[in-house]
Amino acid sequence: MNDAFDIMRAKLNGETAKADWQELQPFFAKGQLIKVAGGLDLVEVAAHVANDDSVYVDALMQSGRLGKLDDATAIDWQARNPAIWAVVLAPWILVQESVH
Repeated sequence: MNDAFDIMRAKLNGETAKADWQELQPFFAKGQLIKVAGGLDLVEVAAHVANDDSVYVDALMQSGRLGKLDDATAIDWQARNPAIWAVVLAPWILVQESVH
């Protein structure tokens, strides 16, 4: 990529943490959770978002692999309480269900 992207990626990697659904619910209610599809690198996607890479972000959104967390996922996460990785890009929080 480039130096700015790599620096942002490293910064966000250090700020990524696991979160419980209970902690994230208030942000869901405010429409601030952005779901990153499984199989994608959460930090990589966050770095593209932070760097305003509209071509990359738009392609993910068009494919349904990035977008606001939907009600069905929220209900599922409420029932199962899976481990969720999160990274804050104010005002958004990018979230992804942990596969481990």
